[in-house]
Amino acid sequence: MCVWTIMEDQKKILCVGLVCLDIISVVDKYPEEDSDSRCLSQRWQRGGNASNSCTVLSLLGASCSFMGSVVAGHVTENLPDVTLEDFSKVDLHQFKWIHWEGRNAEEQVKMIQQVEKYNSTLPRQQRITISVEIEKTQELLYQLFPYGDVVFVSKDVAQHFGFQSAEAALKGLYHRVKKGAVLVCAWAEKGADALGPDGSLIHSDAFPPEALVDTLGAGDTFNASFIYTLSNGGTLQEALTFGCKIAGRKCGFHGYDGISETLSDV
Repeated sequence: MCVWTIMEDQKKILCVGLVCLDIISVVDKYPEEDSDSRCLSQRWQRGGNASNSCTVLSLLGASCSFMGSVVAGHVTENLPDVTLEDFSKVDLHQFKWIHWEGRNAEEQVKMIQQVEKYNSTLPRQQRITISVEIEKTQELLYQLFPYGDVVFVSKDVAQHFGFQSAEAALKGLYHRVKKGAVLVCAWAEKGADALGPDGSLIHSDAFPPEALVDTLGAGDTFNASFIYTLSNGGTLQEALTFGCKIAGRKCGFHGYDGISETLSDV
């Protein structure tokens, strides 16, 4: 009998969420409200938070997979979100980390509970790390807070709760996450903060590019870079700083392909 095993360092990262088509128009300056602006150029590119994060993980050198609804062709609306039934077909043994982009939260909670059940049968060092991203100000998404080992909360959500800084948001929202979790909040040009189970607040400054070119997907880039570092044994401070550095670099060029070209001097 031949038995196949997957070494821990060969296991993959799975991103669950949206893939969509982004149509990007380039103008010479940010348009004023109710004004007309001439479009200098336009491009189509694959988008969606989970899809973008998976792209960045791949460019960083991670072995990763994406799970979401995809179709043949360019333009299709109202695709169904991943359900528990869909997720139940996944071979969890392949993965060391699974990241959920907060969407259909009730189904996602059930998926995470399935992973928790799987984890309960394994030694701690072999368990899948669970992360969730709560980006949108939708009440139903807030039920995801207690389900992540790592929870990314957006600036928009933080401000929706009345917080005016990443530090205030982390201290004010940490009671929502489970014991031992890490709560992370990026705050654009002010960098990012993280709060871990020991109660210490960690900060990284932003690393803006020489010229600001394209901020679309900067948050997804930060999340992916953070996950990449932690999943490879980095510290919380290393993950936070690397996330800010790569997100800053990404803002200096269109799309994501340039990320792999900048790694040598990070």
